[in-house]
Amino acid sequence: MASRFDWDDLQSFLAVARSGRLTLAAKRMGVDHTTLGRRLTGLEQALGTTLFERHATGYSLTQAGETLLQNAEAMEGMALTIMEELSGAGARLSGAVRIGTPDGFGSFFLAPRIGRLGSLHPDLEVQLVAMPRLFSLSKREADIAVTLAQPEAGRLHARKLTDYELGLYAARSYLENAEPITGVGDLARHRFISYIDDLLYTPELDYVPLVSRDIRPYLKSASLVAQFRAVQAGSGIAVLPCFMAAGEKDLVRLLPDEVNLVRSFWLVIHSDVRHLSRIRVTAEFIADEVRRNARLFQG
Repeated sequence: MASRFDWDDLQSFLAVARSGRLTLAAKRMGVDHTTLGRRLTGLEQALGTTLFERHATGYSLTQAGETLLQNAEAMEGMALTIMEELSGAGARLSGAVRIGTPDGFGSFFLAPRIGRLGSLHPDLEVQLVAMPRLFSLSKREADIAVTLAQPEAGRLHARKLTDYELGLYAARSYLENAEPITGVGDLARHRFISYIDDLLYTPELDYVPLVSRDIRPYLKSASLVAQFRAVQAGSGIAVLPCFMAAGEKDLVRLLPDEVNLVRSFWLVIHSDVRHLSRIRVTAEFIADEVRRNARLFQG
């Protein structure tokens, strides 16, 4: 069986396991789907087991496939490390690093600073994906992820970046024509802006019940950046991170002694690739920027 085993077919296996679809995996690999299908069949025959359940909606791993996935990812990480060491890539960083972050952190904090990383390492391609969603590192949706919670499972390496404070904010233009706000009980009579309940991608963002269960938001958005812009325009009140709102002269923080929420940012990397120079250096850059700007996150 070992003589019929083609190690290159593991790349095909990983592509399909991560995408869940044959056509998408084939596109990413630059081959047609029939060729990719043959490679998977050849791999299954060589191993004497079924790796995928084929469905009309896509491919899902069998128990044998789950076992192979862990080993294949470890082999992939080792291969990348060997290539880097033998090519001397560690002396001059090159290649692409994809960073997946929440939209507020990525757009307001990291985007204005990430250019300095490119200046330090001109051959490094930095891909910043700032979106309100979770990123799967096992599916290689990102090389580095910034999350709001420490991962509970998986072959992941996580470290806490910082705690950050959130508060109630409104624009001066809104407050000029609104009823006075002297306590949390007054908020139910005001226009509130928040997340769309069924599009919350993590429970850490479910702020409104913690402020007051009497609040009924009239404007909802899955995007924190959109909520921020709506508050700036005088459309209402929202819970916003202080690192986004505190420096805006047209915004006012409301009831800071009564409404003071704290959340955390975590830096997460897949264990198989965290030793690669380009990923290690990028992760350290992000952590250093957060440390250097610690006061921004403290409200």
